[in-house]
Amino acid sequence: MSQAKELKKPLPLPFIYTFAAGAIAGCTELLLLYPLDVVKTRQQLDTGKGGMGMVQTFRSIVATEGAGRLYRGIVPPLMLEAPKRAVKFGANGYWGSVLTNNGQKKNTLPLATLTGAMAGATESFVVTPFELVKIRLQDKKSTFKGPLDVIRHSFRTSGPLGLYQGMLGPLFVRFIPLTPDGYGIDVPPPRQLEHGVLWVHLRDEVCSPQGNIEFRSHLHPTKQGELVNNLAAGTVGGFVGTTLNTPFDVVKSRVQLHGTGEWAFPTLFKIARSEGLGGLYKGFAPKVLRLAPGGGVLLLVVEALSAVFRKQLGPPYI
Repeated sequence: MSQAKELKKPLPLPFIYTFAAGAIAGCTELLLLYPLDVVKTRQQLDTGKGGMGMVQTFRSIVATEGAGRLYRGIVPPLMLEAPKRAVKFGANGYWGSVLTNNGQKKNTLPLATLTGAMAGATESFVVTPFELVKIRLQDKKSTFKGPLDVIRHSFRTSGPLGLYQGMLGPLFVRFIPLTPDGYGIDVPPPRQLEHGVLWVHLRDEVCSPQGNIEFRSHLHPTKQGELVNNLAAGTVGGFVGTTLNTPFDVVKSRVQLHGTGEWAFPTLFKIARSEGLGGLYKGFAPKVLRLAPGGGVLLLVVEALSAVFRKQLGPPYI
């Protein structure tokens, strides 16, 4: 009987379809919640002690610069969405193969963690130029006409490698494989890369009916229950990851804006000395607030697109 049920289980969608669903979901989430990223950047670039809060920053942008300013710099991250995922998947496959000796070694949690970290570090080589352009457009004092203007200015003042200033910030942010990207909805194995290692642990060991016994009476193995579990685990994992990587994100924003070529750790200590430890967590609130609604948007869009793709492909995908 169990074998018959296994035969009736729909096959996973082909990679190109899951990739497309994830990319479209990522762009949708970006379009809806990008203003939080602008607010986060403004807070991180404020070098004063204390600084304005999230709501105050939001109101100030709308009142003095207009609501349209909340979407300034959105073109680079939109352009980045598809290549970022392609590099991430490719790097994950490469490093997974290297670290497991082409599958000869068992893919343990430490190896999966290292695989995710190496893939994230590889991804930073693609992401950094796009983030530098975005940061310089988001700055309050920015007079750049658009992304190409930023690129031309960087080439004139710092040469081709100028676009990689602040590289260590993204490197450290992505080397911590805790934060879920996409809430585990569009990823080939190993799961840890896109889910985030902590995401996988929370989902499989805590938020699943087969996991922590305390949750068994509240969580059920239905499709809706699975979505709720994914969202809950993604939010918690994302909160922990954000707590760990926000200081490096602040450093990244400062270095990429000014293009001074400073190193990450000296800048880290400099901010802590002049602005206090709180200065390293500027922009933390909008980053955290984006987790739950962002994860919800990603899950809903991917689920809707997956249903459409399965219906279009027919058996054995339905």
